[in-house]
Amino acid sequence: MAIGKRLKKAYEGIDPTTLYDIAVAVKLVKERAKTKFDETVEIAMNLSVDPRKADQNLRGTVMLPNGTGKVLRVAVFARGDRAKEAEAAGADIVGAEDLAEKIQAGELNFDRCIATPDMMAIVGRLGKVLGPRGLMPNPKLGTVTANVAEAVRAAKGGQVEFRAEKAGIVHAGIGKVSFTEDALVENVRAFVGAINRAKPTGVKGTYIKKVSLSSTMGPGLKLEISSIAV
Repeated sequence: MAIGKRLKKAYEGIDPTTLYDIAVAVKLVKERAKTKFDETVEIAMNLSVDPRKADQNLRGTVMLPNGTGKVLRVAVFARGDRAKEAEAAGADIVGAEDLAEKIQAGELNFDRCIATPDMMAIVGRLGKVLGPRGLMPNPKLGTVTANVAEAVRAAKGGQVEFRAEKAGIVHAGIGKVSFTEDALVENVRAFVGAINRAKPTGVKGTYIKKVSLSSTMGPGLKLEISSIAV
């Protein structure tokens, strides 16, 4: 199989037991991304958190200094002047009851959902649709806000949401392989810095256990944590 050969070649020279300096890892990830599309560079962090415990829940956002390379489609629940502000800021879909009806009908052609506080009575009824997809507006993430224009610009400008999954794993796309090495290193450090600042109060001992970096179709490289400390 062609894919098997490509992956085998991508893994050449990669030692799965080695902890790589972030600059070296970024260089290797870029060199081994050989597909015809601009692969996403992904970070995965294994943390000492148990999201089932209230004092160990981890969720938040971070603005990546060099963006993600992905253009998000943003939906906004707003009326009147707030709706006009959202549209002017670049929102892709703006509405109220009409938007709720579309979502109930299965039209979910957006990546981020923002709502003004007065819209939450409508949005709340969509919890079973938006919640499982991670699209439910949340004040802690800045997606329930009166300042919809700022929220839209943040979403379009490289803001990334993060959330710890069952096994304490956090993963996110932090750029594209077409980015410069310096830009990717900056984004990785910004992401790790945000995770550090969001450390839950209930976590004891070593917080960050493992970190790895990969491209969409490439091998994963384990990172030397001290090289990404902010």
